Amino acid sequence: MPGLLTPSTDTSSSIIPYSSDSTTPTVYTLNHNLKPPTTPRLSISWSRGNSLRVTVFRSPATTDNEPGGKVVELNLSSEDVDSDIEMNDAARWRRIVYGSVSPFAHLQNKKNALAALDEFRRSVSHDGDWSKYVLQYSKEINSLLGSKKSSPTPLIEDPKTVLKVEEPSSLKAAWELLEIFYADKQSQPWIPEQLVDWLSDYDALFSGQVPSVHLKLVEFQAELINIQAVETEPAYWQAISSALAVGWLDIVVKLLRLHGSYQLNQLGTRETENGLVEAVAVLVSKMPRMRTDLPLGKLGECYNNKSDFMRAWEKWRAQITKLDCSAFWLQCSHNQTKENLKNLLQILLGNTSTVSSATCHWVELYIAHFLYIRPFTSGLESMYVLAQKCIQLKPISTPHKLMRLILGILEENTEVVLAECSRSFGPWMIAHATELLTAGSVEAEILLKEERDNLGGISIEESHRLVYAQVLSSHALTWQIAPIYLISCMKHGVGLLEILLYKQPAYHSQVLLKNIEICRMYDLDSVSSTAMKIAGVHHWKHGRKGTGVFWLQQARDEVRLNRIAQKLFDFVGKSISDESFEQWEGLIELLGSESKTVGGLEFLHKYRDFKKSLQQVQDGVFTDAARKAGEALILLMKNPSTPQRFWLPLLYDSLKLLNWRERPLLNVSQTNMLLNKLQELSVARLRPDFVEAGLPQEALSSVRVALATNLGRAILEE
Repeated sequence: MPGLLTPSTDTSSSIIPYSSDSTTPTVYTLNHNLKPPTTPRLSISWSRGNSLRVTVFRSPATTDNEPGGKVVELNLSSEDVDSDIEMNDAARWRRIVYGSVSPFAHLQNKKNALAALDEFRRSVSHDGDWSKYVLQYSKEINSLLGSKKSSPTPLIEDPKTVLKVEEPSSLKAAWELLEIFYADKQSQPWIPEQLVDWLSDYDALFSGQVPSVHLKLVEFQAELINIQAVETEPAYWQAISSALAVGWLDIVVKLLRLHGSYQLNQLGTRETENGLVEAVAVLVSKMPRMRTDLPLGKLGECYNNKSDFMRAWEKWRAQITKLDCSAFWLQCSHNQTKENLKNLLQILLGNTSTVSSATCHWVELYIAHFLYIRPFTSGLESMYVLAQKCIQLKPISTPHKLMRLILGILEENTEVVLAECSRSFGPWMIAHATELLTAGSVEAEILLKEERDNLGGISIEESHRLVYAQVLSSHALTWQIAPIYLISCMKHGVGLLEILLYKQPAYHSQVLLKNIEICRMYDLDSVSSTAMKIAGVHHWKHGRKGTGVFWLQQARDEVRLNRIAQKLFDFVGKSISDESFEQWEGLIELLGSESKTVGGLEFLHKYRDFKKSLQQVQDGVFTDAARKAGEALILLMKNPSTPQRFWLPLLYDSLKLLNWRERPLLNVSQTNMLLNKLQELSVARLRPDFVEAGLPQEALSSVRVALATNLGRAILEE
């Protein structure tokens, strides 16, 4: 169940690590047609990944054709997501977490749109259009997990640089495996070739646990700088054999052309030897590949269909056999070169023992079988049988997690794949990978989407999404994207989303605004109203009364607003003559006059206007202001919304009006009305429940004398 926000536990570094090597920030201009004056505004927000966006919005200059503002986007981390995600780097994880929200939400929206149109059948996962959507989703997620670093090509290439050492991501490697076998339907005939490319990118991941071809090449490259004649070194030929076995043809050709016979001072005496080395290099570079195209720099000849590939394969093998039986081997005097070149030909011809000795673990041997021994292997069943054979030839006591994942995929065991993804790569992986698994097979779709009693009536897919949403909910920087995953869970998603929103601290204004935005997005009006009520009560209790009233008004909480209005009513009734009334004036204005208390707040608004007019009289504004103040007094006393306990304070505040020297401000009928009110008040004071206004003891007598005097003067004037 989603919990409260918790601060990040990573206190050893900043939330977003800043690198001084960051690239120059990108600057965009803003144009608008707003008329001045426009108050300059500054907005700071996070963009995708670790990009900080600062927006300055100002009035455009009238003389110069200047933009109306600028947007500066600064990348706060120059590092790419190529290193292993298991390093627990919080900034990189947030980049992946936030970046994966948009592809996931778009795919869910597309699914919901198809379901609304009654086109989303149970077998939709095998529909061509849906496969395209899933593949696009997979590509977008894959791009978040890291990309190849495009380092600039040097003007002079170092001939002894065999391998560019880069640390790949095991999470990206696992995702690409799922994409190859489940999402990329159009490339399924070329799965073996895709695995060749996959191993060339990620063989380094196995080096920490088992020996690998990548590790062998890295070690040889470190020694290469000190070697004069490479062809005399066994490590040189071992590196070539291993690279050839796993299909790294470009490395093989480059290493072969480091052979000493290519040196200018050796061509005259080693012409036959050089010809044999070059012949092997050409055969390697012309190897047929059953695939549509090759990445830049990779060698081989591509064939799209099986028939063309078979003809080219047979022709190529015939050329290898012809070279293997050539008489030129007898003329080659360098035995070490001759023996090792023949060993390379045996790999090309698919000699099982030679291929097995050239590889280090079963995945490399598996790839070598696809390339040289069983190039026409197709279907997961036959691929799984071949994998078991390779495991028997090269057993491993503790298999790597990627090896376990490969076996689960080849075995078509969705439960094993799910378990391995969950155990090795965490909730993020399993929450996003289920879309790929269900696009791959009907069995996987049934397994993941079937409701289970032992899971509380929800499916495995929904269970994993709820777990991932809980992880997001537990962190202050990611809780706001958890609703996207919760809302995709049909059974318990909405209920847990409400719990998550209820538990957010309403006293934090930014969190409250985000809370309201999420509620508006998913039509959770009751949750939004409750959050605003909680915020209003919190601010009221902590002395921020204006803010509290504002949020209660937004929540339309008439009960609490009426209580506040009644409290104001009672306060003003006890201290109506006190100048402390001014501190409540803004709150009265904010409450408005529509609250449904006894008499409403209409009286308080009119009393405020009366106090203002009375103040003008006291400030020396004569007859006209006094006349208006008198009219305001009569209106207040006549108004049925004016409570009885306010009558005497009003009249006591108006003594100056009643005793006006120049002329009586009230006529006979008005004065009689006030005397009648005063008489009613005298009778009411006899009741035990009457509340005194806290005025001086002589207040009543002073008002009686003033009214009697005003009545006499009014009679004489009339």
